[in-house]
Amino acid sequence: MLSVMRHILNIGNRIVELRKLKEWSQSDLAEAIDASRDMIGKYERNDNLPSVEVAFKLASIFDVSVDYLLGKGKYIAYNKKMIDRLDDIETLDEQTRNTLFSVIDTFLRDSKARLAYK
Repeated sequence: MLSVMRHILNIGNRIVELRKLKEWSQSDLAEAIDASRDMIGKYERNDNLPSVEVAFKLASIFDVSVDYLLGKGKYIAYNKKMIDRLDDIETLDEQTRNTLFSVIDTFLRDSKARLAYK
């Protein structure tokens, strides 16, 4: 069962990707989350799954959601800043939210049009 979970989650690849984006070594990451370099290697090879506590530390240090690390959830491809923005938009009154969406839609339409004519 654990090997199936490792395959499904594939958290190791995400850890490697995020660590390399920060240009950190395994030792740098280990120090940042108070873990051993050996354990980071095991996570990255999917030999071990991080505990919930470690997953939260990783998400925090990489500024992503735990859902992103796990490869699950509605907003898997979004970073934490994007999710925070979406949460903030949800708190706006309907009129303000509609105005904001209108502006966003205009930018998206224009961007798509520019791409179509390239």
